[in-house]
Amino acid sequence: MGYYVMVEPEVKIYVEDLNPRGEETILFLHGWPASHRLFEYQFNVLPKMGYRCIGIDTRGFGMSDKPFEGYDYDRLADDVRAVVDALKLKSFVLAGHSTGGAIAIRYMARYRGYSVSKLVLIAAAAPSLIKRPNFPCGLNKEDVLKMIEETYEDRPQMLRDFGSNFFFQHTSEPLNDWLFNMGLQAASWATAAIEETWIKEVLFSDLKEIKADTLIIHGIHDKIVPFCLGEIQNQNIRNSKLVPFQFSGHGSFYDEKDKFNDELIKFIKNC
Repeated sequence: MGYYVMVEPEVKIYVEDLNPRGEETILFLHGWPASHRLFEYQFNVLPKMGYRCIGIDTRGFGMSDKPFEGYDYDRLADDVRAVVDALKLKSFVLAGHSTGGAIAIRYMARYRGYSVSKLVLIAAAAPSLIKRPNFPCGLNKEDVLKMIEETYEDRPQMLRDFGSNFFFQHTSEPLNDWLFNMGLQAASWATAAIEETWIKEVLFSDLKEIKADTLIIHGIHDKIVPFCLGEIQNQNIRNSKLVPFQFSGHGSFYDEKDKFNDELIKFIKNC
């Protein structure tokens, strides 16, 4: 079931709500530059097991409205809160991949983990996606600036290049096209704005605010969000557990989808 939630005047966010009567709710936040469809291989399985799975398309991406502004982490966390309130969610699991993980972390800090029972960070782009003074883990700022330039000059080629680094396991050309087309569905200005947010924002203090039990899933071969960021999250989030995925890149939810689903379910049930 899909519908829209108004998060501010004239801005609607698309929400996919599978198995609304499920006893346990998992709210998924996708990574840049995709959509809720990124979690297809979880949505195929988890609702059959009784879970309610909700996927949000971040503003500017997927089927959501694409305003020109509003791509800082505060506003994106506010969008999540608006959906949580509209759906009257209580005691749900919040799962965020990559930039979606960064948004989840800001939500936890900004709203003191409002209604979140457990947190799952999947290759989360935090506390900083780029290297900074006294913070050597991450991407080079120059490489992100180059991506921004390529977004404005030849976005399809930029997306192809990005997709070539996404998975560790062999993937078919049709599956690569599936990922590529998700990126094309986004607005170019939103795509670039999120890239700029990676440079402008950090989440060091946010990590300390997280009190919910947290599962950190990170592929050791991740070329987009280096594995060392998962280790830093684990060091700074109390009650967190890091599960390295030995045969995954950035897309562990597909590279090792069975293991991913098993670890997610085990965490929800036993934590």
